Amino acid sequence: MQIPSLKSRIISTLLWIILSVFITSPVYAEQVVVYSARIEQLIKPMFDAFTQRTGIKVRYTTDNEGALMARLQAEGKNTPADMLITVDAGNLWAASQAGLLRPFDSQILKTNIPEHLRAPDDEWFGLSIRARTIIYNTEKVDPADLSTYEDLADPKWKNRLCLRTSKKVYNQSLVAMMIAEHGEAETEKIVKGWVANLATDPLSDDTRAMEFVAAGRCDLTVVNTYYYGRLMQKDPNLPLGIFWPNQKNGGVHINVSGAGLTRYGKNQQAAEALLEFLSSISAQNLFADVNMEYPVNPNIVPDPVVAAWGKFKQNHINLTKAGELQAEAVKLMDRVGYR
Repeated sequence: MQIPSLKSRIISTLLWIILSVFITSPVYAEQVVVYSARIEQLIKPMFDAFTQRTGIKVRYTTDNEGALMARLQAEGKNTPADMLITVDAGNLWAASQAGLLRPFDSQILKTNIPEHLRAPDDEWFGLSIRARTIIYNTEKVDPADLSTYEDLADPKWKNRLCLRTSKKVYNQSLVAMMIAEHGEAETEKIVKGWVANLATDPLSDDTRAMEFVAAGRCDLTVVNTYYYGRLMQKDPNLPLGIFWPNQKNGGVHINVSGAGLTRYGKNQQAAEALLEFLSSISAQNLFADVNMEYPVNPNIVPDPVVAAWGKFKQNHINLTKAGELQAEAVKLMDRVGYR
């Protein structure tokens, strides 16, 4: 019987070690688990593209942000979730403050996402931009009369303004960012002026507010632009126009939908790869276009429908302020009777 040479035995041993590691190790993780406050139709195209590119499967659970954060807190170290996706920087900040997220120092994310659209401690990152701007009735308002959010408190808009309820986080974040920009006392005067100019009680949602404007029950409102896009797709003949305020000072107030990696995620490398992918050219249009939002990556052109609304200057205050000042914003709105 031929005895294997020392060289062949060494090679066989090395091959056995490599094969054992390959078989027993989760090679770059087979899947990543996402808790998402964005609905399935908005996230599945991106996840499918990621799986096609990497072979890593994405499992996801969708629910509202409050329920998902409560679930993460209850599960603690036993959570199956590797990533949290939600809307509004205020919610992302709250998840970070609750200890649900971990930092991820990624040069790719820092290159693709502007500084004011991500957490300074790298615990969350904006992935799409939603601008909160002025929508007006084109038959009743001359856009030359429009200028700023602050100007909506002017008595010339008495009984002409509609607003969504203050109970929604979008308006809470808007007012929080105004506090960061103007201070609490000045912001209170502005919001008090808004309330004095209301044509009707605050409405349930942005679409309802625009329907009131289109019907002539008020002349202008403040909404997230993707609601405008959806409504105009349904009825392009509505007398609604879009106006970018504060272009000479401050810029349009924006917010984000975004994501963070969960503190106790098990598939860390796969989750990091997914998060970086979501900021890439390949995924950004999939993330933003499906909901008529703006890509957070400034190197990517928005969907043609969105681009047709025109370019605008953004407000560059870091969006962590939307969370840090949210409680003050809620109290302020309550004090001036903005319900």
